[in-house]
Order: sequence, then C-alpha cells, then structure tokens
Amino acid sequence: MTQNLQLTADGKLKHFLTPEGLSAELLTQILDTADTFMDNSSARQQIKSMPLLRDKTVVNLFFENSTRTRTTFELAAKKLGAEVVNMNIATSATSKGESLLDTIRNLEAMFVDAFVVRHAVSGSAHFVAQQTAPHISVINAGDGSHAHPTQAMLDMFTIRQHKPDFSCLRVAIIGDILHSRVARSQIHALNILGVKEVRVIAPKTLLPAEIETLGVTVSHDLQQGLHDIDVIIMLRLQKERMNSALLPSVSEYFHCFGLTEEKLKFAKPDAIVMHPGPINRGVEIDSKVADGKQSVILQQVSNGVAVRMAVMAMTMGNFAH
Repeated sequence: MTQNLQLTADGKLKHFLTPEGLSAELLTQILDTADTFMDNSSARQQIKSMPLLRDKTVVNLFFENSTRTRTTFELAAKKLGAEVVNMNIATSATSKGESLLDTIRNLEAMFVDAFVVRHAVSGSAHFVAQQTAPHISVINAGDGSHAHPTQAMLDMFTIRQHKPDFSCLRVAIIGDILHSRVARSQIHALNILGVKEVRVIAPKTLLPAEIETLGVTVSHDLQQGLHDIDVIIMLRLQKERMNSALLPSVSEYFHCFGLTEEKLKFAKPDAIVMHPGPINRGVEIDSKVADGKQSVILQQVSNGVAVRMAVMAMTMGNFAH
C-alpha cells in the first residue's frame, strides 16, 4: 500500500512518505538530482536556484516545532521558484478544534500544489496523502516515531560525498533507536542502497522489540560495536518521547554510549561522524568530536536544502532525470 501510494502509475515519485518499499534506483535518483543543485564552482559550495516550480504553491504544515527542517524546506521551495506558505498551527483553526482533514480540505480549496507535513502522530503524512486531491503531493517532514525520509536521504547524500561505494560500508547508528523516526528511515535507506552492514548500538531499553527484522545487527557495547565501522550516526536522547525512566542517568549514558575522541578510535581511522540534530553535547557526543575533523554534521545541514529541492522537484513532476 505504501509503495503504491508513493508512486505514480508509471513508477515516478508522487509522494515521499518513507524510503521503505522504494527501489535503489529511485533513491539514487533523489541523490543524483540533488547533485545537480550543488554548485561546486566556487571555493564555498553553494546551492543553485532553478525555477522548476514557478507558479506552484507549497504549504509547510508543521504541527510540531522544527527550526532546521522547516527552514530548509522553505529555502528549497523558494530556490525552485515556488510560493511558500508557513502554517502557524498554534494560531490556526486546528487549535480551535478544526480537524486535520478540515485543515487539508480548506487549504486544497486555495489551489495549493504540495503539503510538507510534520506531525507528532505516526502515520499522519500517509493519512494526508490518502485524503488529498490527486494533483497534490505530500512530503513527510517527520511523523511521530515512524519516519523522516528527507533527513535520511540528506544523510545518504552526505555519506555518498565521502564514501561513494555503499556496498563496502559498515554503518553504526548509536543511541535512542526506540524513539527515532530518523533511525528507521536511515535503516531502510541504507539497506535499500546496499550497504554491507547496518549496526545499531544502544542499551536494551532504547531498542524497539524485534529490531533485527529491519535488517540490522545489534550491539550493546560501544567499543565492540564500533569495530570496523566506516560511518557513525549519533542520535539524541528524545526525552520528550520517553514515558518512563529508561536510563539510570544521563551521565551514566554518556559514560557507556557517548562518543568521545577515545571511543572514536575504535572505529576505522577515516570513519565519518554524523548527527541528524539537534545535538545534546556531553550527552550523546562530546564537543571535541562534534566539532572535530571527522565530523560532517554541518555538511548534513547544508545538504538538506539540495536534497529537499530534489524531492520537491521529483514529486511535483517538474524534473526529467
């Protein structure tokens, strides 16, 4: 169902809700398309503006707070020439009892072309995609603990810039896997793109049940888990999603699972360090590592605009690859 919902009859991307069920060819097309928006002609890498979405209107429908994700989606749409509407949900009719579906119907009546949806409830973006008019595309900007596909793809894009051959890579995702929609999307994308191994490293209390069914190997020891790793993806502790005391203490967590310069040495010497943000310095990662020479964290942020441009261009039917 998810795959059919995301694709047009001829196999093109209509909505982008999750990497799950999509082909390696389609994910690679997103990365290749994003590459075309990167301007490497100057010493300082820039993002090109291309008016592929002129006369289109994109609505950022964020029911959850987000600074970087919403800003990069807005910049991406504007660089493509689209009009952008940022819905302030706190002051919109939804706070007065208007349902999500009512909000969608009213916005459709204003002749919009795409919804970028961020919502605390898993499955919300799928629901919107199922309910919208046929000409509207829906992009999932994060739904509950389910998926965050554009973040996963900008992470894939960043990995490819440093390590182009996915087939020989071992990738470790470390931290709060249980509450992370990013981790789920990363695992799907990495496996679809054919990495050698996806390893998750976390305490048992921060791992979903039957996590191995997603195609990962599990480690509860950071030192052992980092052995032979090419790419390290750190995740923040999502305390706002934790219903009970899943950890003895933050300091104990940092001692066991926080990435420091000493622990980084257990990975390959040329391993890159990533973090989808926001970073909790001194909780899951030491500042010396976050700002160190192996960190590509700020590069991930920069890449977000190009990747979201690619997804918008492809879903809204204006990019012939």
